Amino acid sequence: MDPKIADRFNDDILQAALQRYAIAPDQIKLLDGFESFIYEFQRSDGYFILRIGHSARRTPAQIHGEVDWINYLSDHSVTVARAILSRNGSLVEAIEDGRGEQFLASAFVKAHGGIPRRDKINERLFLNYGQLIGRMQALAKDYIPSNPAWKRYTWDSPTNNTPDRQLPPSESLIREKYQAVFTHLQTLPTDRDSYGMIHQDAHTGNLFVDDDYVITLFDFDDCVYGHFIYDIAMVIFYMAGWGGEDIPGFTGRFMSVFLKGYQQYNQLDPAWLKEIPHFLKLREIDLFAAILFTMGENPADAWCASYMQGRREKIINDVPFIAFDWESLKKYL
Repeated sequence: MDPKIADRFNDDILQAALQRYAIAPDQIKLLDGFESFIYEFQRSDGYFILRIGHSARRTPAQIHGEVDWINYLSDHSVTVARAILSRNGSLVEAIEDGRGEQFLASAFVKAHGGIPRRDKINERLFLNYGQLIGRMQALAKDYIPSNPAWKRYTWDSPTNNTPDRQLPPSESLIREKYQAVFTHLQTLPTDRDSYGMIHQDAHTGNLFVDDDYVITLFDFDDCVYGHFIYDIAMVIFYMAGWGGEDIPGFTGRFMSVFLKGYQQYNQLDPAWLKEIPHFLKLREIDLFAAILFTMGENPADAWCASYMQGRREKIINDVPFIAFDWESLKKYL
């Protein structure tokens, strides 16, 4: 989290947010949050998540755009963590931070189930995962924000491109690699059938799975207008970690079932498959920059430390994030 934001947060801010959402002080629990303060709370009407972010990172209009998209999906029976109204009937509550800016509170229904365990990483999950992403992308084609001012930014906007502002000058070679893939991706078509609102971070850490393998997706904080194949590439990027010593083999098994579920709800031109390595590289560099900026060269977090090991050299030497014949998947689309 940006130290400036963390420094401005205090108990008065929290108490104001609790009052706005009718939350009893003894019914709230702090959870882990990377960019915002995240809490779980209980009321007589159920279990919910409270998120308190800051206007220096997301404007009120941008957050309204996020929750508008979430509730549009929910209204069309997609299993997402729906945003709820405050006592004032608002989806976003602004709380002055005392320094001319605001903390912005929003709340969501808590998803059913839990983060998928190893025993749930199977074909049943893969199929439902593909169906979920396919349904979202089909609905994106007709989505219009309730308020034009709430329209979210595009994937290539300065707001979304953290490497530009997070990489230090010393990482000139990484910057060159980033710019090369970024420039290529900007040349891709943005037609209705391939481009629209996407989650941009739909990995297994941002979804819960219940005992019936129903997946509920949450944390739409990074949602943008982007290429549909980008959202699929993000799923692949993080699912690869479940592949153990045979990531290519696991990727083939996962994608064959995932795409079977996906194409039940949405059709995507198989020509987009060849762009997956470029979107994987975009996320690879983006994550490298984010970890370097927030945690330094040797992060204490075990997952981040493992990710960063040899990462600079892999990026500089154009090593594919996953060595796989992506066009072999055409038969599943």
